[in-house]
Amino acid sequence: MLARDDRAAVATDAHLTGCALCRAVASEPPLFADARWHVRHLEPPWGVAGWIMVVSRRHVDGLGALDDDEARALGPALRHCARLLGEVTGAPRIYTAALGEAVPHFHAHLVPRRDGGPRGWSLFDTQRAAAAGELVVDPDEVARVSAALAARLRAEPLP
Repeated sequence: MLARDDRAAVATDAHLTGCALCRAVASEPPLFADARWHVRHLEPPWGVAGWIMVVSRRHVDGLGALDDDEARALGPALRHCARLLGEVTGAPRIYTAALGEAVPHFHAHLVPRRDGGPRGWSLFDTQRAAAAGELVVDPDEVARVSAALAARLRAEPLP
C-alpha cells in the first residue's frame, strides 16, 4: 500500500497534471503498490467482480515507453497478478488487455472469465452493459474479491 507521503505526492502530481488515474489513486489507495506498479480494482460500475488493472506509477505513453526496468518487471507482475486473481476468484481463465488511451499510464486490464460467463470479447461488453445500467454486479462480491486479492498481494508481493 502507498504510505501517506506517497499518496500526497501522487495527489500533488494529479493536481499538476490533471491525471484522473493519479487522482483516483490519491483518493482510494490501490490493492497493492510498489515502486513500479499500482494494482487496483476497476472503478464502478463493474462489469465483472475482480476486474483489475496493473498500472504504471509513472506517466508513460504505452508499452513502448516503459523503461528497461519496468519492461523486465511487467511480465512477471502480470503473471503473478493473473495467478492470484484466478485463485481468489476461481476463474479458469484470466483475460488480459492493454489499450492505453484513457490515461497517461501504461495499464493492463486483467479480467476473470468464470465458468458459464461470457467468453472472448463479449466479456469486455459487460463493462459497457454495467455503464448502461443493464448489468449490476454485487458490490459485496467486488469488495470480497478486492479484499482477498489485497491480502494475497500483501503476503506475496509482485516480483
